[in-house]
Amino acid sequence: MCTDAGVVIPPTLWRRAFELSGEGENKELAQPGEGFPVVPLEPIDSLTVTTVVDNFFDATMADTGIAKRAGFGDVHRSRTPWMTEGSILDEPVAEHGFSVLVTMTKGGRDRHILFDTGTSPDGAVENMRKLDIAPSAIEAVVLSHGHFDHTTGLDGLARTLGRPSNLPIVIHPEAFTRRRIAVQGKDPFELPTLSRSAVEGMGFAIIEERQPSFVLDGSLLITGEVDRTTSFETGFPVHQALRDSHWEPDPLIMDDQAIIANIRGKGLLVITGCGHSGIVNITRYARRLTGVDKVHAVMGGFHLGGPLFEPIIPQVTKELASLQPEVVVPGHCTGWKATHAIAAAMPDAFIQNSVGTRFSFTA
Repeated sequence: MCTDAGVVIPPTLWRRAFELSGEGENKELAQPGEGFPVVPLEPIDSLTVTTVVDNFFDATMADTGIAKRAGFGDVHRSRTPWMTEGSILDEPVAEHGFSVLVTMTKGGRDRHILFDTGTSPDGAVENMRKLDIAPSAIEAVVLSHGHFDHTTGLDGLARTLGRPSNLPIVIHPEAFTRRRIAVQGKDPFELPTLSRSAVEGMGFAIIEERQPSFVLDGSLLITGEVDRTTSFETGFPVHQALRDSHWEPDPLIMDDQAIIANIRGKGLLVITGCGHSGIVNITRYARRLTGVDKVHAVMGGFHLGGPLFEPIIPQVTKELASLQPEVVVPGHCTGWKATHAIAAAMPDAFIQNSVGTRFSFTA
């Protein structure tokens, strides 16, 4: 399997979800509708999601169901002359960003995919070190979208690996687009933009996809562009993109994508980065893509923080609850108001996220 840059990626690691037999050509997809083909997503017996970067860390949190916390007794120590013992707890650090390590056992060995890389150059790799995660074990990186709080950690990852040799990065083509926030009455604020030349120069192999694709040979599905079906999840109204030398409205942020797994006998696990597509849209789309109606778990950023999004919290919460997920883990950009609303509406499903938490999903 070759990327556009000609780099060969083994088909057991990555392939397009829709391929014709024989010639291997890509099936052209319109927006999902009647007759939309179903992706056969292989059921998984065991999968772990480890929070590498998120906005919150609490070492006092107790283990909760499937969530194993990184507490005081689980972290390393670093040296300091300011403590009598000469050392202090070397805790993982929270930042306004997102990154999780998705681990599954297949073919007798653990397979590791990094989903997003956080907002600082070294935040993700430093937290990996503190959590005893080996960056060298990562087989692919999937980026939910191009915003800097999900991509900047590629810098530290590349330096830690010592120029990765063709480590694949699955990304939507628009992730490299310049963006800005334009609020009426204020000067526009341009967001830091992911550099294609820097990513290529680091040694990563860029795989650009708009359509659904697999990583780990049919075990994990990347949604590609998400179909928008709700009336209330209308995107980011003050978000703009630079196209043909002009700033244009870009509320839908079409590069937003999620990861889906099918936990055997339990249903779908949906992991979002920021959830710019809308967490209800994303979850509905996951069901439609896979033909699996049961939603077992939804986790990640739901992008409901701040005055632009808080008005839709009641409707999002209601519709998400109607899908009856057994596990809901809001994080990153969900916002405290939405997090509290979700916890109140789904108390048995809700689990608070924290950096270093390992969520174990089993059949």
